[in-house]
Amino acid sequence: MGYIGTVSKGVVLLPPEARLPEGTRVEVTPLPTASDALAPQDKGPTLAETLKEFIGMCEGLPEDLAENHDHYIHGTPKK
Repeated sequence: MGYIGTVSKGVVLLPPEARLPEGTRVEVTPLPTASDALAPQDKGPTLAETLKEFIGMCEGLPEDLAENHDHYIHGTPKK
């Protein structure tokens, strides 16, 4: 059974129902927070950075290709 607690002033506080015998060894693993999910991750270059050398390489494409790609690929009405 596991418990989720919080750290206050450097001490892990467990919920009241967490009754562990004195001397019990525990493992503490920090959980990600909402701010962790929003923090920038250093995972290398972005897709745009990786493909930068190919930007503007294609010639003869319709100017509205980005907006109407479904029309050109699948034949749907233009926007």
